[in-house]
Amino acid sequence: MKTLKFRKCLSELILKGEKTTTWRIFDDKDIQVNDELSLLVWETKEEFAKAKVASVREVPFKDLREEDFDGHEKFSSDKEMYETYSRYYEQPVTEDTIVKIIKFKLN
Repeated sequence: MKTLKFRKCLSELILKGEKTTTWRIFDDKDIQVNDELSLLVWETKEEFAKAKVASVREVPFKDLREEDFDGHEKFSSDKEMYETYSRYYEQPVTEDTIVKIIKFKLN
């Protein structure tokens, strides 16, 4: 089973059903539709839920569509979005960086 890690604050949104989409850069797990996932709290590595991948789409950040934001936390600006992902991945993220949009459903 593949795993995805989420910061504690995001895991709480997932459990409430408010977060159903995650964006990933450099997907070393090759997440695909119908994959079974173990969702882990990033800080503790403890599993907090299981999920199934409903859809996957890859595009540069500049080509994100409105529906890609459904079920995802919002950003006040593109600048904030790029800074957030640059911090998460510890490397520069720009409008040309490819992002994998993963929509999932809790089991």
